Amino acid sequence: MLSALVGFAVLLALILARAPIALAMGLVGFFGFAHELGMTPANAADFNWRRPLSAAARTVYDTATQYGLSVIPLFLLMGNLIARAGVARKLYDASNAFLGHRPGGLAAATIVACGGFSAICGSSLATAATMSKVAVPSMRRFGYADSLSTAAVAAGGTLGILIPPSVILVIYGLLTQTSIRELFAAGFVPGLVGVLFYIGAVRYVVWRRPALGPAGERVSWRGRLRALAGARGALILFAVVMGGIYAGIFTPTEAAGIGAAGAFVFALRSREADRAGIFAALRDAARVSAMLFSLLIGALIFSAFVNRAGMPDELVEFIRELRAPPLAVIAVMMAVYIVLGMVFESLSMLLLTIPVFFPVVAALGYDPVWFGIIAVAVTEISLITPPVGLNVFVLAGSLGDVRTSVIFRGVTPFWVADIFRLAALVLFPALSLAMPEWLYR
Repeated sequence: MLSALVGFAVLLALILARAPIALAMGLVGFFGFAHELGMTPANAADFNWRRPLSAAARTVYDTATQYGLSVIPLFLLMGNLIARAGVARKLYDASNAFLGHRPGGLAAATIVACGGFSAICGSSLATAATMSKVAVPSMRRFGYADSLSTAAVAAGGTLGILIPPSVILVIYGLLTQTSIRELFAAGFVPGLVGVLFYIGAVRYVVWRRPALGPAGERVSWRGRLRALAGARGALILFAVVMGGIYAGIFTPTEAAGIGAAGAFVFALRSREADRAGIFAALRDAARVSAMLFSLLIGALIFSAFVNRAGMPDELVEFIRELRAPPLAVIAVMMAVYIVLGMVFESLSMLLLTIPVFFPVVAALGYDPVWFGIIAVAVTEISLITPPVGLNVFVLAGSLGDVRTSVIFRGVTPFWVADIFRLAALVLFPALSLAMPEWLYR
């Protein structure tokens, strides 16, 4: 276990020194694995490097050729094409038609639109960047404070890593050999709960200071139905993709292929997506897929080292001897995630901790699907909390005229709402497990 702790210390030092996390995990995992096989600085020149090199090469090959991983570039491509087809604006117009006439209604409509867009896009950063161009100008036109309008977009964007199809849920499933189909089913209700909690945060803000979010214009029922009809393409695509997965008609990979093909049709028919935009969507999907594959390969090499060092087994034995209540162990894990979220972004944090935490959770008898949902839910908080808060920085960079301090101040009620939602998911596992149990068990 000592070598694993040293490996973690070296890894954190490399990350803080701004080394690419995929490279850092791969190097620490490779040399740590070699050390467990008997390599020391004194015998490094004479050590037989064939076994650690073979293990690393096998990890790279198996990961690159794994059929299940094809779901990642396909869902990314679907999200990129949908983003360039103007679907975000149609979803915002539809939700605004129903909610915009209430105090804080435009911010609530932004939350709903972010939830809908992330259900198709699957990326928090893409959701925040896209919705910032759609929703913030509209809210400014009606006199909304920048702190509320930008916070609604930044917080709403975090829904992208939980509401299916979520790329980070796919990666968790591949790391832990957990059913991706069940994870997608489990993430649906917590995602809706997140939308409701965020709307509650908006209502609290405008209750305290009504001037921050004045009511917008009321839209007639005819106008509402017209706006809803404008978003029907996105709703149909989501229903086909996720409905096919939930009903067992498609595997997640097949559904991702159908979704990407449907999004391509939308992009071709859209006036907002030209040939250059479609090629840019393909290029971005390939670039992000390569980055995610690199991260996953590095995480798997590092995980092999941690398991070889025996850290998960010793941690499980330590907890058993400690006789701590299982719920207290989960609470400590959640606290660790919240602290790490102040330094690391969500995916890096998950890749670092799952090799250690997951064996403990399995030994305590908890459902791996449930733990996947709460692990992803707690990493959402890191997207809007200082000093990292990637969604905040993406939003500030996209708008250009709003300071990050203003956005961080505005998102405070939203991450407080996230803490309450996390507590609900931990204390009431049925919120996550009822749907997969009903569909598949």
